[in-house]
Amino acid sequence: MRKIGFVTAAIAAFTLSANAGFADDKKTLAIVVKGLDNPFFEQINLGCKEWMKNNPNSDYKCLYTGPASSADEAGEVQIVDDLLTSGVAAIAISPSNAPAMANRVRSIAPNVPVMTVDADFLEKDRDIRATYLGTDNYLMGVKMAEEAQKLKAKGGTVCLQLGNVAADNINARAQGFRDTAAGTTGVDRLTGQNGWSEIEGCPVFTNDQADLANQQMADTFIANPDLDAFILIGGWAQFAPQAYTQVTDQVMDKLKSQELIIIAGDTLPPQTKAFREGRSHAQVGQRPFEMGLKSPDVMIQLIKGEKVEDPLYTGLDICNQEDPGFCANN
Repeated sequence: MRKIGFVTAAIAAFTLSANAGFADDKKTLAIVVKGLDNPFFEQINLGCKEWMKNNPNSDYKCLYTGPASSADEAGEVQIVDDLLTSGVAAIAISPSNAPAMANRVRSIAPNVPVMTVDADFLEKDRDIRATYLGTDNYLMGVKMAEEAQKLKAKGGTVCLQLGNVAADNINARAQGFRDTAAGTTGVDRLTGQNGWSEIEGCPVFTNDQADLANQQMADTFIANPDLDAFILIGGWAQFAPQAYTQVTDQVMDKLKSQELIIIAGDTLPPQTKAFREGRSHAQVGQRPFEMGLKSPDVMIQLIKGEKVEDPLYTGLDICNQEDPGFCANN
């Protein structure tokens, strides 16, 4: 059965809280993320709220929503289905399962603008969205590999930690890392190219769950005491700072000596703190607040029929031992 009531309740709750004081006839610009349990997406929410604050007289309101859990791929598809069916002016989607989401949007054939934010559809499905706003994810993987190469010039054994199997953005980062480490393109797995080899049992998939991410790290470190590099393609484990501290405590001597290196994606406050404490050697951060802040303006441009570039990249913030940069004071 369709969960129309859920979306109706979500819109009502949003109107009562974030949109209190605004006219009820404002048109909805919806941002749907993979899961409300992920602090990365909360930054998108803050950007959405900031847009509302900066545009009190707009004819539009920004609605931020998603399933309660990032692991609920079907729930995200259902929310998008309900929003498009109940009527929104435009929608920005961060698809957890890119093929499933694209199939549903294509079947609905909405007559309102659809864009992606943070994560894109697979290339074969990009005709159903107007533009993508977010990180150049392949480049993010490239930068993570470059940071690893600085610390391990001769390569080494490596484990990649990924998110959902069908997440296009995460897979693009992994491809960027592998291609750069190998020195060639189209690499499915590192098997000794430039000295880099992925260990048995990796990559591991977190399904965007912080507790699982930390357990995977702990298990990998125990089973592979000679591991040279662990790459968090996304920041999942670091989103649970207490658990991440406990896991990295077990290998702090190796981290300090750089016998083992950790490179991680994203630069949220718990992550920059971990970096400053020496619990990672580099962070390659996205700009989720900017994604939330810019999405409503892009959707309005699309509604008006204005030409919008595709893709729209929001940039990266890189922190390493030579230049802590963004991570020094955040």
